[in-house]
Amino acid sequence: MTHSCIVHDFPLPDREYYAAAPVQWDEPAISKPRRLAPSRSRRRKQRSPLPLLALAGLLLFAVGFLLGRAEAAEARAAQAGAGAGAGEPVHILAVPGAVTGGGKSAASKDGWNLILVNGDHPLPEGFQVPEFTQLVNGHSIDKRAYPDLQRMMDACRADGLQPTICSSYRTQEKQEELFERKVQSCLATAASREEAEEQAALWVARPGTSEHQAGLAVDIVDKAYQSLDNGQEETEVQRWLMEHCAEYGFILRYPNDKSEITGIGYEPWHYRFVGEEAAREIMAQGLCLEEYLEDK
Repeated sequence: MTHSCIVHDFPLPDREYYAAAPVQWDEPAISKPRRLAPSRSRRRKQRSPLPLLALAGLLLFAVGFLLGRAEAAEARAAQAGAGAGAGEPVHILAVPGAVTGGGKSAASKDGWNLILVNGDHPLPEGFQVPEFTQLVNGHSIDKRAYPDLQRMMDACRADGLQPTICSSYRTQEKQEELFERKVQSCLATAASREEAEEQAALWVARPGTSEHQAGLAVDIVDKAYQSLDNGQEETEVQRWLMEHCAEYGFILRYPNDKSEITGIGYEPWHYRFVGEEAAREIMAQGLCLEEYLEDK
């Protein structure tokens, strides 16, 4: 079954985080009316402006140098706080629609990165969303998972591929919208609303049961093939991710042969952060997250 994955044709980013536009130090000069050249006698009396211009240039250079060192210090501090592989400083924000105060913690007994979210294990009421790193093109992910996501995207691109994130964190309202849209498409063949919802839930998680709402999942497609269907697994990007994602703490969350356990159809584009130790074990043993946690 094919699903839409609308990815605007933005230039492929070098980094995933959102960076504000740089300050323009080299604004174009404003043209002024041409003045008549002074007479030769006046030119002899006028002092050359070159020394003053040189002094002004040195002052501007010194100011720019000091500002650059200050920004570099801030970048190093941000990297230290974000963890290895975070790259340049990132913008942390609370996502609109997220619960940022009060309520229960989302951490499971095994840790925040191993929280189980599925049809039988919805997010806790009042789920507390941690801080997010805002990615390019309006996407977001749990800031604790961001450094490893960036490392994975960088490594994939270093091998000449073009991975593109087309979905990430979703609010409750966004998940409701997507689920209802899928239900409406299923009503054409379903005998009832209930049956349509059951069919829809196989492809779009019911609101409150989606990993996207936990901020730990991203849908990644090959820029050259942006359809969410089984053909995605044949792309070079997906082959690379399936082979290497565990090295960066991610797993292919909904494998082809685990739908009866996960409750979700095969999605060769949906990657979930669980941490490197768990990811390596899950991918090496051909498990799904439910099976891994059941053995713990």
